[in-house]
Amino acid sequence: MRHITAHTTPATGLRGIGDTSWQPHGACHGMDLEHADATFFSLPRDHEAIADAKELCALCPVRRDCLNYALENDLKEGVWGGLTAAERRPWHDGLPHRLDYSRVVAFFNGRDVHLSWAERQLVIDHAYVRGWRPDRLAAALQINTKHARDLLRQAANKVSDRDRTLGVPRRKNAKKKTAPATSSRPATARPNTQQPVSRPATSTPAHAPLGKAA
Repeated sequence: MRHITAHTTPATGLRGIGDTSWQPHGACHGMDLEHADATFFSLPRDHEAIADAKELCALCPVRRDCLNYALENDLKEGVWGGLTAAERRPWHDGLPHRLDYSRVVAFFNGRDVHLSWAERQLVIDHAYVRGWRPDRLAAALQINTKHARDLLRQAANKVSDRDRTLGVPRRKNAKKKTAPATSSRPATARPNTQQPVSRPATSTPAHAPLGKAA
């Protein structure tokens, strides 16, 4: 596991590991394995090696992804994301409550992001607001459809309770607005229901021959 960023094999894509697409962009990618091991997995009191590792991490464009990778996979040895094992310990303890909005956005953009509990709840709420169906949420979170339906129902109840607490008025029924429109037509628009006026007996029909009375 410690050699994964320096290895040349393609990303695995396993969900237990999370998104590994960042690894080829790491500053340590392609390093000699023995050199990487001595630099990033030195003894706790080897301050020179730790300083070298942090200096390299400071220039890394994917340092944040590296740190998240170590936290999500419970890697408690070595330097990851510019932090030593002792410096990462509080992050490991608070991982379930981590709320990184950039990871939520990445999830909706299609990346296989390892979500914390708080981030997962935010994803469910946003999926409900966006009108996601249970099958779509089930495929995104890799859960069964029944569980996804229950999660969306809980999100709906949460929104309803929030609106009730804040006093948000309910949406009026659209049928009540359109009902009076049928009785407000002008008189001229109504169909003519009067009976036709009969012609006088003295009038000559158009088809009658000339010289004959009607």
